Amino acid sequence: MTYRIGVSTWLWRSPLRDADLAELAPRVRGWGFDVIELPVEDLGDWDPVAARTLLDDLGLGATVCLVMGEGRELVDADDATVRRTQDYLRGVVDAAATVGARVIGGPAYASVGRTWRLDRGRRLEATKRWAEALAPVAEHALAAGVRIAVEPLNRYETSFLTTVEQVLDAVADLPVESVGVLLDSYHMNIEEQDLAASIAAAGPRIAHVQVSATDRGTPGRDHLDWPGFVAALRLAGYDGPLCIESFTPDNATIATAASIWRPLAASQDDIAVDGLAFLRGVTA
Repeated sequence: MTYRIGVSTWLWRSPLRDADLAELAPRVRGWGFDVIELPVEDLGDWDPVAARTLLDDLGLGATVCLVMGEGRELVDADDATVRRTQDYLRGVVDAAATVGARVIGGPAYASVGRTWRLDRGRRLEATKRWAEALAPVAEHALAAGVRIAVEPLNRYETSFLTTVEQVLDAVADLPVESVGVLLDSYHMNIEEQDLAASIAAAGPRIAHVQVSATDRGTPGRDHLDWPGFVAALRLAGYDGPLCIESFTPDNATIATAASIWRPLAASQDDIAVDGLAFLRGVTA
């Protein structure tokens, strides 16, 4: 299996605007990428109809990244906050369907950076309430032909779902057709004891895969066992794209959120171009 390779616009811009996409998409396609990942920091940041036309003309596929900023919560939050977050997520689903993306991915449970202590009983109750809150969004996604890929984050960015096992337990009663797990090599390197075993456990629940080096930089410029990672994905039956996700240090908000305190390559373009070449080789 030859994987399609994608790249997130977060590598260069935050938030994404129509003019940014008009500039970036032809460059990304020209370098040889198959897919471009489009974050929705706020609904309306970019026009899904215009984006669909642009990407179709270029022959470029799309995936969509949901963004859990401050005030977006589906767990341990008041009812009004949960409703606003559900409305946001439904809007992201609609944007994805319009632009032709089959998946939206991200930590669809709590704002990034929010941590709080959870004993076993409280964790079980919070997980149950979260699944109940996501269920109507999952119904909306199913009707739209979009799958929600729930991303476990590392322990410094959340205290709720940090491992593949925790996500699998949390989504167990939600339909596999509309809810799955997002595997991110960066977070997995921190939290998973055995990457191959975690990928195997996720199996048909794998809805999306994001990749970067262990320092959030260029895939392959690190110590990760990339051939083993790719082999495990193949054995698990995953056939979606591998999308490079890294971030620009030039935007204060996103650099702080992602802890990007130094340049991760000579240029942002180098992360994309060199990462693409490496991933083409390791997935050949």
